[in-house]
Amino acid sequence: MSISAITTVGLAKTYTSTFGRSKIHALKGVDIDVAPGEIVGILGPNGAGKTTLLKILLGIVSPTAGSATMMGLPIGNVQARRKLGYLPENHRFPPYLTARQTLDVYGRLSHLESDYRKHHIPRLVEEAGLASWIDTRVGKFSKGMMQRLGLAQALLNDPDILVLDEPTDGVDPVGRREIRDRLRDLRSKGKTILINSHLLTEIELICDRVAIMNFGEIVKTGSVSEISTEGTGWRIQCRNLPLDLNLEAFQTQRESAPTIVDQEAEQTLLLDSGLPETLNELIDHLRSQNVNILSIERHRRSLEAGFLDIIDSQKAKS
Repeated sequence: MSISAITTVGLAKTYTSTFGRSKIHALKGVDIDVAPGEIVGILGPNGAGKTTLLKILLGIVSPTAGSATMMGLPIGNVQARRKLGYLPENHRFPPYLTARQTLDVYGRLSHLESDYRKHHIPRLVEEAGLASWIDTRVGKFSKGMMQRLGLAQALLNDPDILVLDEPTDGVDPVGRREIRDRLRDLRSKGKTILINSHLLTEIELICDRVAIMNFGEIVKTGSVSEISTEGTGWRIQCRNLPLDLNLEAFQTQRESAPTIVDQEAEQTLLLDSGLPETLNELIDHLRSQNVNILSIERHRRSLEAGFLDIIDSQKAKS
């Protein structure tokens, strides 16, 4: 049985004011399991606990309760940290250093051998698309170039686990695509990647799974497709709908009857239920009425729409 890349059990963090008069429960028993070679996105509104979770995994903050492991080792363990690469949000590099010098400094801080740095740094810079800028001072770099250099820095020690905080922030569309391709390549090599980002379109394009946090808890986990399609139905494009077509049989307490949207010679039926069984029953009913069915497709929401629905439902419960 393979070891999970990241595991947390009942992870909690409570911050107490100076005089102990008030407490903030930043995390409330977070359980998560990330497999090796998986890209997982951490989503949530501001104050949901995402940053606290990452800081605990990185060993920057100690949990109040619970436990966590990385590649089977307790967080904070020296060997566990050696398997970790981190790209913080709004990172800064000394502007007077070149890209080569910057990575060399970080390599020395990580106690990487001189020969390793000499051969590994140019390759990382090239993979970041900065080969022609390797001996240019980073003070002349754009925001997108700084992000690429930051990703190269996170990969210096050839980590098993990458924790990335807003990795494509400020990067142009071409650069974002190149970073996505780079992350997919790393996944194919067995690297585990944890991404915290507010750019849900990027999460939708790259992540295998997402974990949605709110009020210090993980309220939903699943694939992008599961989060996007949950609660959605079907769009059926057809012709020759009878004027007296009765669709009340497909109405339930939770779902309304299929809606007809006129489009001149063609009509579209919107079925709330996402169940294939209900769809097949409706198709059988339409065919019995000699309706011409032109196309059937998922009435799919974006990840952003699914995310907002989950967060809104949490607000209604609180």
